Amino acid sequence: MLIQPVDYFLLVWFALAVASTLYVAWDQYANNPEPVVMKWGFILVTLYLGPFGLLIYVLADKEPRPGTHEEFVKPLWKQGIGSTIHCVAGDATGIIIAAVIVALLGLPMWLDLIVEYIAGFAVGLFIFQALFMKNMMGGTYWENVRKSFLPEFISMNFMMAGMAPIMSFLMMGRDMRAMEPTELLFWGVMSLGVMAGFALAYPSNVWMVARGLKHGLMTDRGDSDEAKHARENRSEPAVPAHEHKQNQQHAAMEAPRSPRRGTAPHHDGRGSGHDMVPDAPVPQLAAVGGVSLMLLLFGMVAPANWVNMTLSARDVGGAIMPPGMIMDRDTPAEAMLDMAAIHPRYITATYGLDTRGDRALEPRIEDGVKVFDIETKVVRWTILPGITVDAYTFNGQLPGPRIQTREGDRVRINVKNSLPESTSVHWHGLVLPNEMDGPAEITQTADSSRRDLRLQIYCRAVGFIFLSLARPCRPAAGSGPLWRADDRSGAS
Repeated sequence: MLIQPVDYFLLVWFALAVASTLYVAWDQYANNPEPVVMKWGFILVTLYLGPFGLLIYVLADKEPRPGTHEEFVKPLWKQGIGSTIHCVAGDATGIIIAAVIVALLGLPMWLDLIVEYIAGFAVGLFIFQALFMKNMMGGTYWENVRKSFLPEFISMNFMMAGMAPIMSFLMMGRDMRAMEPTELLFWGVMSLGVMAGFALAYPSNVWMVARGLKHGLMTDRGDSDEAKHARENRSEPAVPAHEHKQNQQHAAMEAPRSPRRGTAPHHDGRGSGHDMVPDAPVPQLAAVGGVSLMLLLFGMVAPANWVNMTLSARDVGGAIMPPGMIMDRDTPAEAMLDMAAIHPRYITATYGLDTRGDRALEPRIEDGVKVFDIETKVVRWTILPGITVDAYTFNGQLPGPRIQTREGDRVRINVKNSLPESTSVHWHGLVLPNEMDGPAEITQTADSSRRDLRLQIYCRAVGFIFLSLARPCRPAAGSGPLWRADDRSGAS
């Protein structure tokens, strides 16, 4: 539901994200010569990053002209982009899936972050690294798990260190619709978190590519006509078959096992594998791993100093706090819900300055009984120029409608509750049986939105009587109906 200005921005943003993703998907499979795992990496990351993902793809990976991909992706900064893309595609996918499941289960925020980290690490390591990269890495699946563990650990730590504070502060901020997977704001927070995680993980991925710990961007042309065309564009002379075999044997004896650090490896697409020879000194590995772990712990723990991490989407999800409302790490869910502003989705009507309340409510007569129909509902009312309030009202009026009777009248009042919560009606100055008078849960059962209330009254009082909602703890931003009871002569 589009109820806040940010919702309209997010609607446009996600439309651009979908368009960007469709273009990247089409171009990857139609034009770009790289392994399938990297194609899907760019597709997923563009879905998460929107136009920024498209920008990264065009600047770092999209082949500018046929046959130039190998040279185009050689710079180390582009290789770092490829490594980060692969990291974020797996880690962010696991994190987002876990975030949706945890929100639906109603787990507290602190446990949410832990589950998301485990899920992101598992998807990144066991699926995107060890499984999807198996042909390029060579060896068995579990050998690849062992080789990928430390690089994935470092990447995931930096990734989550960027995402965790974004999710904590924005989901537990003023607009807690961000905790609900059914809201656009939830997905907007996820997208912003992935951006932060990408930015923080990128430097470490550049370093790991340079040190031979991770793969960067690769070219996969296979044995297609496109591969032949690429060789022709690079002015490679045709070599007879017997000379080609001799050259391969000679190259195998003289070439190192891995390409020069910071360059783009060429993958032949036939599962031959590409071995890496890590050369990172142990002190460097310890320093980078230690810093990544420190930032991870800071990103996950620090928000607890400002927001209540024990709450869940089931506790406060969907609540929108009024501007300037102060919440801290000790604010309980009950207090947040009591202080929360009226949710805009419950507003049934909007009125300007030209609309007035305190309008006379005309009864209908049924068997000599004056019957008045009253409905409690939420409206948005402009009470002064530039000042608009959301109010719980009777019959959508501020002040409420005016009821006028005479002494001796038999009166029936039907109250229909259209509020988003239960309520009861309290009559100031009128003596009634408890079952017809509030407050709720003391003298009267609170009425839900699916149950109406009927009051049968013999009017003996003379004077003015006020009605008020006795159940909710929310101000009506105005008074309830005024009941004017005149004597038999018509004097009040």
